[in-house]
Amino acid sequence: MELKAAIEKDQLIDEGVDENIAELVIKEVGPLGIEFLLKYAHDLADKQTVLIDTRHEFNILKQPKKNYKSIVNLAMINEMRWINEVFLACNKKLEMGGLLLGRAETITEREKRAYARHRRPMADIYYFLDFLFHRVSPKIGGLKTVYFFMTKGKRRVLSRAEILGRLVSCGFKIVEETEIDNKLFFAVKKVEEGTMAENPSYGPLFRMRRVGKNGKIIGVYKMRTMHPYSEYLQEYIYELNSLQEGGKFADDFRISGIGRFFRKFWIDELPMFFNLLKGDMKLVGVRPLSKHYLSLYSEELKELRLKTKPGLVPPYYADLPKTLAEIQDSERRYLESYMRSPFTTDVRYFFKAFYNIIIKKARSN
Repeated sequence: MELKAAIEKDQLIDEGVDENIAELVIKEVGPLGIEFLLKYAHDLADKQTVLIDTRHEFNILKQPKKNYKSIVNLAMINEMRWINEVFLACNKKLEMGGLLLGRAETITEREKRAYARHRRPMADIYYFLDFLFHRVSPKIGGLKTVYFFMTKGKRRVLSRAEILGRLVSCGFKIVEETEIDNKLFFAVKKVEEGTMAENPSYGPLFRMRRVGKNGKIIGVYKMRTMHPYSEYLQEYIYELNSLQEGGKFADDFRISGIGRFFRKFWIDELPMFFNLLKGDMKLVGVRPLSKHYLSLYSEELKELRLKTKPGLVPPYYADLPKTLAEIQDSERRYLESYMRSPFTTDVRYFFKAFYNIIIKKARSN
């Protein structure tokens, strides 16, 4: 490894990087990290590349040129107080298609570090308290203010989904992400002008933007089962994974541990009864979908879907389809039957779904 570090250092110096800076870069990210950075920012000494180590958007925005081809920020995302502001500053300083390269420590990587340093049961206690303070408290009302006053945002615990979701929300597309020396390294490309995310949700209860009757966007209430900013990663997850049985994404890293428990017993869907009371949804009907998920459907089925309100109990539980094609066939049969006989169809589907849930133990994934 020392030989590799020396080789990488010499390469940086040959490219015009100051020797002292080259040593600092190697010390910060290691030879494998340098290898990743050079894969995308081919020349760190190029005038079209910003090589910086900063937690503040000011240091990004004060760079002399209007736009750059790449920005390499060596600062850990976990050390930033205003993460999105830093990402937006990078977006502003990059040309369209320009690359931002950075690194962070995820929850999983932090857990590995905790158990590598301490033995049980001390490791369990340390990790629990660290998670409680640096992950939970920044997302709870008044505790949030106290937390950021005490820490200035340093050492925050962040999930892989939140890090990548924040980047996408700020106008970037994920090019590559990989783990190097127990850190998440990422390369993202500017694909649009960045804007601040509207009302990002952190709490246990949140509102999803879904397509309702006549194409109206409605807010569907649910208990949180995914990490914050996960909604911005739906297209990325679709590219990474195929759909599994039930129309869900396979190997979806956006779902938290407690979220899987909530989904198994429908605890996450209980707040949807508020949508029922509001009149946005009905008891039986097709699932309320996001714009992206709805785009996977045929035009014919899209039009049919938009003629009715979505429902709390979908035809999925009556027919138990396994593939996306089977799900669409199931929904088409339900909708065509509903158009002919609304009340009778909903009663029939409700009791069939009830039977499958109670007797066959059908569960949401």
